[in-house]
Order: sequence, then structure tokens, then C-alpha cells
Amino acid sequence: MMSEFGTLEERVHRKSLLKKKMAAQDCIKFFKDGMDLGWSGFTPAGYPKAVPIALADHVEKNNLQGKLRFNLFIGASVGAETEDRWATLDMIDRRWPYQTGKNIAKGINSGRIRMGDKHLSLFAQDLGYGFYTSKIDIAIIEVSEILEDGSLVPSSSCGVIGEILMIADKVIVEVNTSQPSFRGMHDCVVPLTPPNRQPFLICKAADRIGTESFACDPEKIIAVVESKHRDKGRAFTDADANSEAIASHIMEFFGREVKAGRLPANLLPLQSGVGSIANAVVGGLAKGPFNNLTVYTEVLQDTMLDLFDSGKLDHASSCSLSLSETPGFPRFLDNWEKYADKITLRPLSIANAPEPIRRLGCIAMNTPVEFDMYAHANSTLVGGTRMINGLGGSGDFLRNGYLKIMHSPSVRPSKTDPTGITCVVPKAPHVDHTEHDLDVLVTEQGLADLRGLAPKERAQKVIDKCAHPDYKPILQEYFDMAKKECLAKNIGHEPQLFDRCFKMQLNLAQNGTMKIKNWDIKVDLCED
Repeated sequence: MMSEFGTLEERVHRKSLLKKKMAAQDCIKFFKDGMDLGWSGFTPAGYPKAVPIALADHVEKNNLQGKLRFNLFIGASVGAETEDRWATLDMIDRRWPYQTGKNIAKGINSGRIRMGDKHLSLFAQDLGYGFYTSKIDIAIIEVSEILEDGSLVPSSSCGVIGEILMIADKVIVEVNTSQPSFRGMHDCVVPLTPPNRQPFLICKAADRIGTESFACDPEKIIAVVESKHRDKGRAFTDADANSEAIASHIMEFFGREVKAGRLPANLLPLQSGVGSIANAVVGGLAKGPFNNLTVYTEVLQDTMLDLFDSGKLDHASSCSLSLSETPGFPRFLDNWEKYADKITLRPLSIANAPEPIRRLGCIAMNTPVEFDMYAHANSTLVGGTRMINGLGGSGDFLRNGYLKIMHSPSVRPSKTDPTGITCVVPKAPHVDHTEHDLDVLVTEQGLADLRGLAPKERAQKVIDKCAHPDYKPILQEYFDMAKKECLAKNIGHEPQLFDRCFKMQLNLAQNGTMKIKNWDIKVDLCED
């Protein structure tokens, strides 16, 4: 049985709002087809659950699939039991700016759901500017507490709560009593719009520039709903041998940078993405020689608790406490006193803002789908067309960090090729991060430090250091051919042959392998 952490009445300090207490099912009457909705949440953390689940139950029970559809604006992805279930029930028309779930991705790629992709820091501010919609019809916000002035204390993430409240017409507040109040952990700021925007004076990961809650007009609140749903954080991804090798290359690189005087002994604030490689890197830091570390990132995963436990991490700033449903969140709650005062949760518009990222000198580390030999990276579209999750916040850090690192396995598993699909290609079929943004590319094969290199030098280093041995001669042959033809025509700054640069991808689509037999333009795609 889930333990209780106080009652709704204890969490709602503005007692007049208790008159608006309502069951989640009773809120269904407020929702009409075509509405613009804003939710709290950032990854499966701090998102509303009671009301979205009640709405999904209502649609399913009454066969309203496709008849009650909404435009959904959230800071990032949230729990599958909400947005992915909504997609299954055809309840989503538009979805910004990021999502996770098999069914919602299927809806996007089949054309049923209109999704837009945007750097997360820009989405946050542009939502507040009214670029996506002039009015959020209903905001659904999960909170820890409602204070006497009506302001809202978030739960395990900040997301875009402030920007949603700026343009929300009506607000439903879910007070989550299945976990402790997170009051005191947040640094709530709602940036003003230009020309009145103020600087974000964050000089250390632990600095705070805001308040413990988001202002909210109590007159806009139409319902207060008690929620007893815990965050359904995604399962912890174990590091594999490739991830451990990548982490080892990065640890060695950090050591060289410290020795060269380009990094201090305690490095600089770290930003790390999600997944097995990110976990392996954080695990490497927990066992490594670097102490008094700080983190300035957008998502804190389970391995950050390991880094705290190692005694090497002093403070972590994030938008979200994105821990696994088990064992992550129980571990955090059971050791609240150990972790809580070392974590600051910020709004997306601050956590991912270019200004503090650049000022702090963040070390950005993220995983793409693939990158090409000139260091353009694709993070979103498999084959250049099939959306996975979205750009997320990686570009915010990769454009503005002190060191910009992308790490990937050299190949990904394939059912039709024993080696797998190469993640190092002649030309990326979609570009999210350009060659101008990235400093270092890493695979389990090695690390390519691209700083100060011209394009052809970069390409050779990427092939030498990052490509899988099975693909290295194929890539080298293409590069040599492209150099010869382009330089002969005096168009050789960044040689590409557009009649064949995607031949490996085309061969994969037709024959199930990227191991082409010949780059000859006169030869069709290689048979098995």
C-alpha cells in the first residue's frame, strides 16, 4: 500500500480553494473538442495524471475516439499512461514540442498527429510569447502545495508551468499527495517578454534567482483535484560494453583537458542526456578521479543518485527529477534528507537558456541517431523522415556549451546485417546539430577531437577514430573519391557527391545492409 504524505487539506493553504475540490471524473465537463491544453511535466516527472487518465477512460468508455481531440502543449514528453494512451484513443491533434511513446510516434508518422519540433528553451519562451496559441483554454498543473497567495509549488519538475500560466484561461490543479511536498527545491522564474526581459544571473549551478512557487490567479482555478498517482518514470537503462568503452574514452579526454589546463580539476558543470551511454558516463564519473563536481542539465536520472552517493557531486541543477518508477523514486524518497538540498529544479526557460549555459561553461554530452563525417548530427528522424521523439534540449547545450560532445555506438543492431547499421555516414539525411556546433564525436571505437580542424581534416579523423572496422574502408573509399572529383573542379572545401552520398541508406532500404559493394554511379544498388 502506498504511504500517505499528508492530506489535500494540509497541502492547500489558500482555504477558499478547497471549495473547488473536485473528483477527476467531474472535470470532464470542462473539456471540449479542439481545445488548446497546457500540462505541467517534463519527461515522466511532475505531469498531471488523474484528470488526463479520467478523460482517456471517458473517451474509451463512450467510444469517442477521434471525436474529442486536443492540441497538447507540454514542456517535453510525459508518462506513457497519459500522452501515449491519448494517442491510442486518437485524442491528440497537435503535439508540441517533444514526445515519447510507440503509439504517439506512430500517430505522428502516419499523419494523424501534427507535431512540431523545436529547441526546448525556444519552445518555452515562444509559448509564453503566444506564438503557438494566444490562449491555453485549460491548463492542468500537478503541484506539491498551493500557498496562501494562490501560488503553485510544483512537484518533481518545472517544465513550462510559468509560460502556460501566462496565457491560460482556466486552470485545473492536481495536488499530488502520494509523495512529499517538493517545496524549497524549485527556483521559479517567469521571464518577462522583450524589451523588458532581464538577465539570468546564474554563475554557479546552485545559484537561485527566483521563488519557491509560480504565481497563479486563484480566480482562474476551476478545480482542485487530489492525485495519488506516482510518476511512472522510465526504467533505468543499464550500460553495455559499448557504452562503457565510450565512457572510458570521455574520462581519458577529460583527464587530458585538465592536464592541458583547459578544464579545472573539478571539470565544469556537466550536462548529460538520457540512455545507456549517458548512464555509463555518469557511472564513470562516480568511479573517476574528479571531485567537487556540479551538474547543470535538464534531466536527472538514477545514476545521478550514484554520483551523489560517491561523494563526488556537490550540486545538481535540472528541469526535472526524472527517476525510474522503481528503484529510482523510492530510493530518492527514502533518502530525502540526503539529496533534496543538493538539487535545484528550474523552469525549462532557465534550465536550457543559452545565457547560463554559456556563462557556466557547461560540458554538453548527448546521443544522436547518427552523424556524418563532417560532424553534422541527426537526433530526430530515422532515414531522414521517421520521427522518433524530437530534438529535445540537446541543441540548447550543444550550441552554447564550453565543450560540445556527441556520443554514439559506431553501429546499431540490425536484423539483416550481423555488424549492424553504421552510425557514421557520408552525409546525414537530416541535420539537427551542425558541424559548427560540435567539438568532439565519440564511439566505442575512439574519440575524435575536431576542434580547430578544417572540414576535410575533420572527415578523416571521424573515419579514423569513430567508424566501425567493417565500414571504415567503405567510408574511406567514398571520401577519397569525393575529394578527387570535387577538388578537380575547385569545389572541394567540403567534398560530397550528391549522386551517391546516400547510397548506403538506399542499399539498407532495398537490401537490408549498408555494406555497399561499389560506389560506382553506373552500378545499381548492391544485391545481397
